Amino acid sequence: MSDQPTSIDSSADHTEVRRVAVPGKTRVASYLADKDEVRKVLLLYSGGLDTSVMLKWIQDEYQAEVVALTVELGQPDEDYDEVTGKALKLGAVDAIVHDARQEFADDYLVPAIKANVNYGDGYPAFTSLGRPLIAKLACEYARRHGCDTIAHGCTGKGNDQVRIEATIATLAPELKVIAPVRSWAMGRDEEIAYAREHGIPVKNAPEGQPAPYSIDDNLWGRSSEGRWIEDLGHAPEDDVFQLVTRPEDAPDEAEIVTITFEQGVPVAIDGRSLGIVELLEEAARLGRKHGVGILDHIEDRIVGLKVRDIYEIPAAAIILPAHKELERLVGTIHQNQFKPGVDQKWAYLVYAGLWWEPLREDLQAYIEHVNRRVSGTIGLKLYKGSARVVTRESQNAVYDAQLATFAESGGLFAQDASPGFIELWSLQSRLAWRLAHGEGNTGTGTGD
Repeated sequence: MSDQPTSIDSSADHTEVRRVAVPGKTRVASYLADKDEVRKVLLLYSGGLDTSVMLKWIQDEYQAEVVALTVELGQPDEDYDEVTGKALKLGAVDAIVHDARQEFADDYLVPAIKANVNYGDGYPAFTSLGRPLIAKLACEYARRHGCDTIAHGCTGKGNDQVRIEATIATLAPELKVIAPVRSWAMGRDEEIAYAREHGIPVKNAPEGQPAPYSIDDNLWGRSSEGRWIEDLGHAPEDDVFQLVTRPEDAPDEAEIVTITFEQGVPVAIDGRSLGIVELLEEAARLGRKHGVGILDHIEDRIVGLKVRDIYEIPAAAIILPAHKELERLVGTIHQNQFKPGVDQKWAYLVYAGLWWEPLREDLQAYIEHVNRRVSGTIGLKLYKGSARVVTRESQNAVYDAQLATFAESGGLFAQDASPGFIELWSLQSRLAWRLAHGEGNTGTGTGD
């Protein structure tokens, strides 16, 4: 194949498809594969448009065998028999589905909950948290099946390419990487035309209709990109919300839900003990019902772009506020002022694709230490898109009801000591104010 861009005139709709040939010997990173060294490829396969086109394209362009790996992280309503059947029909020598929900919840989401994960004032990093696990599993299956290369469907403008490739380069430096979507420069409509030309089924894209949204989802949330979303002047269209009920259509009666934590881990909803996977699924169900967890978000990506994403995060929108409130209840003022900075750095490292960075593990150690005391129950009122904390209970609460109501404190606090505290507490501020306003300092400025 020529190194020059080529075009395909699709017989289905005469759409000109521009694609760029596989790079030759020139490569900008040591882990990228040269064409002549690709023999067997582990493809991270979702069954969607990008990876289905890739499965066919890799076989044709590299003359390589393809093993398709699909990782289940809690994507709702996914038919995995259909996904594997599609992969095999398109020529994969093997099609594997790995159920990673428990590992995802235990090893990625629980640490994120303890860290009150929040990137950019709202995003709970659900895609960011899933990618290092997916890439780790890709390395394991690639080695198991004798693959020399891993292929993914990330574009050159997104964060996922960083998260996946950094993981592969860290955990399996002997494996190479190809990223066809990044190389061929097809737009979504062009991919649909390519798929139609090669008989690749395309869901939700009938003739004459707009290309579907690009969707990513798991136990922790769902993102939508494409169509009008990139137009900042365009208000969200209702058809994008396929997970969470529109708040306008949510029940007219509020529902109070309680979340119980043990050492920072959510263990029960409304007093009913559940495993972490089932608990997150139940929280998501409740959030969806009440329109909780819709986020229209402007995000600063790692690669320098500022983008808009539509997120539906019903489980995170319930669990995170509950954990954060409980943590604040059991922490001192100094802990509560310090930990958010730790959480922010933790979230940034995860978002930026640096899950394997030692600093994240260092921060996690402190986060785990703090969460030893984060046990108790938080009640939230769910109503038409909001999840508001209304009740709090913990045996570790740094809280005394008698002190709060100015009743007798049992010697813990003598109210008549307050004036002396106030005089000392405000001393420097009072002196500085006088100097700033030309009133001078009544003291000598010498001695103690």
